[in-house]
Amino acid sequence: MAIENGAWIMRGLDWDNPARIQSWKELIGWIDEIGFLPLFKNEVDGFSAEENTADLFWWTGDSEQDPWEWHCLIARSGKVAYGKFFGGKAGFISKAWFPHFANWRRDGYDFDSRWDEELASMCQKRIMDCFVGEDEWFSFALKRQAGFGKEGEKNFEGTITDLQMSGYLLIRDFRQRINKKGLPYGWPISVYTTPEALWGYDHIASAYSVEPEESKALIYEQTQKNFPDASQEELDAVLGWPR
Repeated sequence: MAIENGAWIMRGLDWDNPARIQSWKELIGWIDEIGFLPLFKNEVDGFSAEENTADLFWWTGDSEQDPWEWHCLIARSGKVAYGKFFGGKAGFISKAWFPHFANWRRDGYDFDSRWDEELASMCQKRIMDCFVGEDEWFSFALKRQAGFGKEGEKNFEGTITDLQMSGYLLIRDFRQRINKKGLPYGWPISVYTTPEALWGYDHIASAYSVEPEESKALIYEQTQKNFPDASQEELDAVLGWPR
């Protein structure tokens, strides 16, 4: 995705290209196959949903053809993880590969252990404490509950992105708010959850016996296998995590 002469330009495939991904379920299948997939074009050629779907229907609201709508359906399905995992930008990770992603990015620490070792910020702690009694939070409600706002903590968006990049949170769905009459209204809003709430602690912790650097190496190896022309610098730009 780029801006040219003030207009958004999508770098997708021609509609008649037989290689293009044609449905959100087909996209899930490809994510399961390759493990990791950013939503938009990045430094690694071909390593995005954008570049492997048609560019005709983005932002149209057509759930059958619009890849922007697909990312909502995919997050809601719970079959793969969706969140800001790649340089603070959105993308997908397969269920099979998420344990290695979490092991690497968490550096072997559950969040409570990270806090005990004084490796997490108070802003992060305020957010993560909200998930002790509740599995899911609308972004606006999480912001309020965690004490962010005009008179409270600052940089909610930056903190929530950092927790996704660290493998502690993901976006479970996009839903409309519900009014007092029980009716939905407004634009769909991000709903956050923990990977453990989505897939269970045992699955997320299944790579904890591996050294975090080994998990990182496996992730790089998997991506290089599927995108062999990518240089180390390009892989670092997309996958890297300079904590």
